[in-house]
Amino acid sequence: MEGKGVEVLMKVAIAYYSQHHGNTKKLLDAIKELGDITLINVVKCKEADLTNYDIIGFASGIYFGKFSKAVLDFARKNLPQEKAVFLIYTYGINSKGYTKAMEQIIAAKSCQLLGTYGCRGFDTFGPLKLIGGIAKGHPDKDDVEGAREFFRRMIAESPSTFTKL
Repeated sequence: MEGKGVEVLMKVAIAYYSQHHGNTKKLLDAIKELGDITLINVVKCKEADLTNYDIIGFASGIYFGKFSKAVLDFARKNLPQEKAVFLIYTYGINSKGYTKAMEQIIAAKSCQLLGTYGCRGFDTFGPLKLIGGIAKGHPDKDDVEGAREFFRRMIAESPSTFTKL
């Protein structure tokens, strides 16, 4: 992993939903380059044993102001108690409160939220397709690098979770 800046020593899984334009998956593919990270597509996999993972991420585009129902349901069903968790999301319009439903699930499972990263993503959902969509070209290279930097920083600030190179 030379030149990547971090070495992932713990097991990391990210459960995600990225269907329309692949915005969220674009971020996750860039993060996956940083280490041995398991990506779980919640459309294809409804159940997974996450107990052996040290850190669990959840990632989604934003639908009607929150993470996709598929990710919320997956987290409710599969997130073990007392795990370290992080959130990644893409949105068409920047607003507050997108992570609230996920944060409630995380709290109910006595998990620790390590951090969140959100950026714009091309959005043609619902009536937005009538105008050709919004946030065209996003996530762009700066957004992708922002996701990678978020992951690196989260690693660096997580005690005994990762080792810096």
